[in-house]
Order: sequence, then C-alpha cells, then structure tokens
Amino acid sequence: MQRNKLKIVSKKIKRAIIKISGELFGKKDQPINFLQYDSVAKQLIKIVRSTGIQLAIVVGGGNIFRGREASLDVDHNEADSMGMMATIINGIGLREAFLRNGYEDTRLMTAFNLLDFAEPYIRLKGRHHLDLGRITIIAGGLGKPNFSTDSAVAQYADELLCEVILKASTVDGVYDCDPKKNKEAKRFSSITYRDALIKNLNVMDQTAFAMCTKSKIPIFVFDIKDLNKIPNILRGDYSFGTLITN
Repeated sequence: MQRNKLKIVSKKIKRAIIKISGELFGKKDQPINFLQYDSVAKQLIKIVRSTGIQLAIVVGGGNIFRGREASLDVDHNEADSMGMMATIINGIGLREAFLRNGYEDTRLMTAFNLLDFAEPYIRLKGRHHLDLGRITIIAGGLGKPNFSTDSAVAQYADELLCEVILKASTVDGVYDCDPKKNKEAKRFSSITYRDALIKNLNVMDQTAFAMCTKSKIPIFVFDIKDLNKIPNILRGDYSFGTLITN
C-alpha cells in the first residue's frame, strides 16, 4: 500500500491510526473501567464494519500511571517503564472488549516481548494484519524510556503506511490557549506543524511533531466524544476539530 505524501484532500482514507488517551478508560474513583473499554470497542467495530477502514490503535496509560508523574527522586527510566506497562493493561482490556463484542480479528502488539499476553511488534507483520482487515492495537509505546505515546503514534503511523493520525482528545481541537481555563480561547480549524511548535500549543511533543513533519502525515485532533464521526473524517470532513499538516 502506497501512502500519498501530499496534503489530504477529499479522497477517501483507507488506513488510519488513532491515539486513544488512557484517561478515557478510567474514572476518578476507578482507574480501570471495563464499561469504557466496551464503549470504545463497540463504536470502533461499527465504524470499521461500515467503512472498511484499516485501523491501528495506539493506547496510552494515563488512567493508571504516567512516568512523568513520578517524584524527582525516582529514576525516570524506571518510572517510564511503569508507564509503558500501564499501556499494556489498557491494550489487554481493549482487546478483550473487541473480542467479546464479536470482532475476533483483533491483534495486540507490543514494543517489547510479553509473549504470554501479546505478539511483538514487527513492522511488516503489523502491515499484514491491517491488509487483512484486522484491528491492530499497539501498546507499550516505543518500548524505550523518554518517548511518549505521541512519539509512538507518529512512528507507527509512518511504519504502517497510515494516511492520517487521529488524536482523540478531551477537547474538540487545538486552541490558542487552554479552553478549560479560558472561555475566550479560539480553536484553529487548521494549523501547520511549525506554527503549532512556535506557538507552543502542546498538542503533541516536539519529537512527535518532528516525525510527522518528516513523514508528512496529517494529524486530526478532535473530541473523543465525537468518536462516532470518524466516518466523516475518512470522507474529508474536518469541520469538528483541527487539522495539522505541513
């Protein structure tokens, strides 16, 4: 499968990768909530079946633990390793929800070896799974400390020949300041990687932006509540979020 390196136009997207924040899978009093896994799985199954999209998923672990939240006294490499393990838990939970809801062609891949729980991530094998219409969940980030799941989704998007990165967020796009703190915040309908970096908008980390700038893969940031609108995105409708391109 060849990926068009140009800016997305109106053509229908055939392969996408979505980053789902770990916060979606938990609640304040319940870090792991199986109803949340179930809700996401049901929505994505419906979308895959109705559109035929080849879908890869990168999961975060923020509902359980983030390495950067550790005390300064804690070795940051060990803390990041704990954060990566948290994403594995979410990957297993999400895969179980896909299987239980009837999508047996689901695969969980990890950046490091956990053979009793998932298959190791191999680029060509991941592409093969997607070619066969298998929903492919990737957990464990990039398998190395100091790299966020933002960097992971940017890297995997390139390796798996995805045409767009979908970033399901807690807000409906990219704003000039935090919309949760400032009601006057203005949302960008589109913006370049360069401007997002210069304005320090904190959409993704700098490493992830650098990867996307090189691969020329667009990012669409939207509200996780609009997950059911993914078919609109695949048809070229970016009106309910922010499109980031070169």
